[in-house]
Amino acid sequence: MKNINFGEAIERSMQIRKLYHKLEIQYHEKEWTVEEDALAFLTDAGLVGRLTMSQQGRWPTNGDTVSELEHKMGECIWWLIILAERMNMDISEALEKFLFKTEKKLGD
Repeated sequence: MKNINFGEAIERSMQIRKLYHKLEIQYHEKEWTVEEDALAFLTDAGLVGRLTMSQQGRWPTNGDTVSELEHKMGECIWWLIILAERMNMDISEALEKFLFKTEKKLGD
């Protein structure tokens, strides 16, 4: 599998979100709110924590921990891209600002 650039990840994420919106309308008659998206992200972030414990041998689990952890990590990145877009933020710019500020603070 190839590595993708961040711009491509954003574009593909938006397309996937459109498909999920169609499912939400089909099953619930309306799209999820931004708040529901944030809650879904937090749920997946919590699962990253639990799967990390499992991967480190600190929590028992059934299934393929590494595969599940990889999936949830990717899904969390996806959710952050979606949340930024829904709140009219540029996720690339947000990341750049964070990295710059943190590097400057730590003296890189």
